[in-house]
Amino acid sequence: MSAAERIQKTVSENDVVLYMKGTPVFPQCGFSSTVVQVFDYLGVNYASVNVLEDMEIRQGIKDVNNWPTIPQVFVKGEFIGGCDIVREMFENGELKALLTEKGVATAN
Repeated sequence: MSAAERIQKTVSENDVVLYMKGTPVFPQCGFSSTVVQVFDYLGVNYASVNVLEDMEIRQGIKDVNNWPTIPQVFVKGEFIGGCDIVREMFENGELKALLTEKGVATAN
């Protein structure tokens, strides 16, 4: 299975997916850590993929979205963006609204 096929499978099987450097418990970059903190604050259940463990996925996720940076966030199969976009959406309330609109449960 190609990297693009594996990415599509992961994104289609999970409501929210975070492609990140490291893990939610031990993020390996500040941008990934910021997105984890936003999701934790909102109480969002999400799948995470550590791109540092698989170089094909690390490059593949950049190619699939034509987006050069990691982290990358997907909600219900739709690419949302990276850290700056997620943080901005969180700060202005758009992220919670999007999650609610898409039927993704949040605790806060």
